[in-house]
Amino acid sequence: MTVKVTTTVNGKPVSGDVEPNTLLVHFVRENLGLTGTHVGCDTSQCGACTVHLDGQPVKACTMLAVQAEGHQVTTIEGIGQPGNLHPMQAAFQENHGLQCGFCTPGMIMAGIGIADRAKGTTLSEETIRIELEGNICRCTGYHNIVKSIAAGARDM
Repeated sequence: MTVKVTTTVNGKPVSGDVEPNTLLVHFVRENLGLTGTHVGCDTSQCGACTVHLDGQPVKACTMLAVQAEGHQVTTIEGIGQPGNLHPMQAAFQENHGLQCGFCTPGMIMAGIGIADRAKGTTLSEETIRIELEGNICRCTGYHNIVKSIAAGARDM
């Protein structure tokens, strides 16, 4: 038995038939072909699957696709375009925050959430590091990721 999921992804209405236990990350990747959202640990510990649901970062491996019914989902593909990057994407590029790239989409989506929550304040390195808990970089390169998020937040 499948169920129909109808939602908006990156500003476009989409729908698809999925098994009731399909995770949002698998719906996004397999049904919609948006492979920028990664499956890292499948246990919600690494943050590689971070997307935004109604503007808030969520780990797409902790949600069922049916829970996104009627909501707005934004993936890494929905925040910038080649030649017109989102300020957070540009900051990661300019500050060498890309590392190997596997965690980068989740880090950027988390970084946008951190910047949105801190609007009107200056983000400290300590705050960024605390807020990044739950997003893992296996390259151990948090320095440039933190630097990138601080720069991206200033430019947003």
